[in-house]
Amino acid sequence: MSVPVTDDVRRPLVRLLRYGRGAYGRLALAALLGVVASGCAVGLGATSAWLIARAAQHPPVLFLMVAVTAVRAFGIFRGVGRYAERLTGHDAALRILGRLRVGVYRRLERLAPAGLDAFRSGDLTARLVSDVDDLADVWLRVLLPYVIALVVGAGTVTLVALLLPAAGAILAVTLVLVAVAAPWLAGRFARTAERRIAPHRGALSTATLDTLRGAGELIAYGAADAAMDRVRDRDRDLSRAQRRAAAGLGVSAALSALAVGAAVWGALLAGVPAVGAGDLSGVALAVVVLTPLAVHEVFSALPPSAQQIPRLRAAARRVFAVLDAPDPVTDPPTPARPPDPPYDLRVEGLHARWTPDGPDVLHGLDLTVPAGHRVAVVGRSGAGKSTLAAVLLRFLDPSAGRVLLGGVDTAAMDGDAVRRIVGLCAQDAYVFDSTIGANVRLARPDADDEAVLDALARARLGDWVAGLPDGLDTPVGEHGVRLSGGQRQRLALARTLLAGFPVVILDEPTEHLDEPTAAALTADLLTATEGRTVLLITHRTGGLDACDEVHRLD
Repeated sequence: MSVPVTDDVRRPLVRLLRYGRGAYGRLALAALLGVVASGCAVGLGATSAWLIARAAQHPPVLFLMVAVTAVRAFGIFRGVGRYAERLTGHDAALRILGRLRVGVYRRLERLAPAGLDAFRSGDLTARLVSDVDDLADVWLRVLLPYVIALVVGAGTVTLVALLLPAAGAILAVTLVLVAVAAPWLAGRFARTAERRIAPHRGALSTATLDTLRGAGELIAYGAADAAMDRVRDRDRDLSRAQRRAAAGLGVSAALSALAVGAAVWGALLAGVPAVGAGDLSGVALAVVVLTPLAVHEVFSALPPSAQQIPRLRAAARRVFAVLDAPDPVTDPPTPARPPDPPYDLRVEGLHARWTPDGPDVLHGLDLTVPAGHRVAVVGRSGAGKSTLAAVLLRFLDPSAGRVLLGGVDTAAMDGDAVRRIVGLCAQDAYVFDSTIGANVRLARPDADDEAVLDALARARLGDWVAGLPDGLDTPVGEHGVRLSGGQRQRLALARTLLAGFPVVILDEPTEHLDEPTAAALTADLLTATEGRTVLLITHRTGGLDACDEVHRLD
């Protein structure tokens, strides 16, 4: 699946900043509070320098009271301002991430299931969790620190320049060095590594999930050591990229330390002659020399902040790749009204493919399922049976031809409206790590116990559930591990029956079952869905006597 390269794709951080428009007010307040906190830190350093130098002259105590009070005020407001800035900034960032995460969830809902084949589950989890979480740093560790440093740095340079212009110029040069040159030098080391960190993180997540999910088979076939080696290799790749990024951070930290020393020594070399010439007092010299230490502490956060940009750009690009993935299904601007019962299905000249540039899996298929009839479609694996089910459920749009439901073209209907009429009982229906009752109620959350038990009884699980000590409250385990294959499939059927779909698609419901169990389950499925329009999709030819028609798909 390819995503068109647009300006937004090439500049994902610019697009991400636009995504946060609704929180600009809170971000501006956070920046203001950060300026107050950092300004108080610089003010505390400058006032303390003045106070120490002036106190060395042993003046009357009253001469020092204003400075003492200012030191206390700056100390208090620095802590309060920093706390308020962090609180407000995180609140804004989390609000933005909340909207972004909801947008990704909604996009995944639109893409599932046909549009997710371009993403592996572990990698998709990394994009949804790690990458989205990382994007909070765009505001918290890049945008806010730079805005705060720019304002505080300008104010501090102005203050020092008023006392000694040469020292102000030296301070300005060293601050630019820390804000621009140090991050650029660090980026030279880290850009390639950071560009690889997000994909390496996704690869590690995928390898870990695959190993955990297939642990039983890996141990049974003696492949566990090889799987663990793959996980270690992915972890080693990620660690190598992170070490490369850390090396760049060390270089930038060294350059920042040199810049601080240059600012102090430059102020000292410019200030001593000024004191000797009578242009600057000794007390003011202490302020000129020590204030750079305070403002450089504010700027020290900038090289690490700038070094995050390649990592954040890669994470944003990966998140927007999900948001920009093309729709497998396009709903019409003005959906047609759903048809009234009875519901028949008619497929005319159907062609379908899973990707826009891929080959057709179905070629000119014609099929009619009259209302209330049970029709079986039999075919080998790869013949396109599941593709047919996806098209009928509007998970996938036809590349040619059409599907009529009750005489209405499903392409003209809203996908959700189609799926309120057409239900699926799939071979791989997911069973959640919850109770029997909760798994069945997935189809209708407001259903009472009587309705759930009735659905289970029609799926031939009623007697089994009645014999359990906890009944509907019996846990089924992760992926339904406490159920047999037939019981899991019957549980999926009970969901479909509880939902009350008038049209039911049974997609390979007897997969992975032995022949006698499969035949019995097929008979029960057809009995339980009697009176509905049923399309049974299977590769088995046995147990189809109850079907009105049987078609072979080649």
